[in-house]
Amino acid sequence: MRLWVLLSLLLLQEMLPHVIGQPAKSKHSKEPGENKIKPVNKKVKPKTPKMKERESADSSLKSQSILTQVMDKGRFQKLATTLSLPAGQSIELRCKGSNVTWNYPSYLDTFKDSRLSIKQLDRYSQLILANSTAADTGEYSCWLQLCNGNKCRKDETKTGSTYIFFTDKEELFVPTPSYFEIVYLNPDKPAVIPCRVTTPSAKVTLHREFPAEEIETDGTDIIYDVKKGFVYMHPTSDHKGIVYCKAESQGAPQISIKYHLLYVEVPKGPPSTTIAASPNRAEVGDSVQVICTVLGEPDVDVNFRWQYPGQEAESPVIIQNFWRLINRGSGHTTRISESVLVVEDFEARDAGNYICIAQNLQGETTVATEVGLN
Repeated sequence: MRLWVLLSLLLLQEMLPHVIGQPAKSKHSKEPGENKIKPVNKKVKPKTPKMKERESADSSLKSQSILTQVMDKGRFQKLATTLSLPAGQSIELRCKGSNVTWNYPSYLDTFKDSRLSIKQLDRYSQLILANSTAADTGEYSCWLQLCNGNKCRKDETKTGSTYIFFTDKEELFVPTPSYFEIVYLNPDKPAVIPCRVTTPSAKVTLHREFPAEEIETDGTDIIYDVKKGFVYMHPTSDHKGIVYCKAESQGAPQISIKYHLLYVEVPKGPPSTTIAASPNRAEVGDSVQVICTVLGEPDVDVNFRWQYPGQEAESPVIIQNFWRLINRGSGHTTRISESVLVVEDFEARDAGNYICIAQNLQGETTVATEVGLN
């Protein structure tokens, strides 16, 4: 019995150090060093959102419009891409900046309309349009000018634009100064039938005069843009003829002016130019006529310049420029531009080469002919 008790005491003595040491190992696993990552994470997390907030703020500044509308009681309203106002109402727009340029419907300048006034103040430019009419419908925009001496350029980051509909139930179509308009159909670019409306919700359809029928707008080849009118995306000779637009909006339908669609098929490039003199040999005292002719697109202007033998001596000459449209058949229309130089009292110093330089947007062509002295 004593032997058994002695053995039990010895076994208990050996086990106690192991039992007591385990909590020590557990405490050792939580020694400082394992939790040092947490403070680092706390410092990094706030930095990321701050950078994102700053980036979004910068991008909003770049796209911020400088155009506002002045409301009653000194309030201001930022303008959307479109705005509808009843005809007869006056409007005041402001554009931030000390050097601002405006763009608005061109006829207001053409007729020097006194209803429009623009003032540049220290911090903004002010545009006021009084007693608006349906004809004032169009785009109104402004931008800041950056100038270095006499050279100025548009600041693309500081602009503003809105399209204003001045609604009038008696004038669903934006009025035009004429009752008939020519639209050229060029196979290389879209053609616009400019029957714009004053009420954006109006239902607008396109019609052919002969044979009398509605022209289907499929949204692909022919589309309707409320700010432009009907657009032929890919004009062909089949589209030629006389057309008009019809609009409906809570009342009797209204008809636009008529548009004559002429198809154009002329190669693009510098002017196709010829020159001829009549006569090509002259005597002293004769009258000589030199004609420079360009065949081109109906809506492309041509500028002429002349060089002639008596130019330095300031010989008297008469120069006249004019153009006309000709129908080449099958609905094709071409523009003939001519410049005519006339020497009424030919002298010896007028003999020599007569040079014509014709220029359009694509380039210039130089032709020459000789007039001799008999």
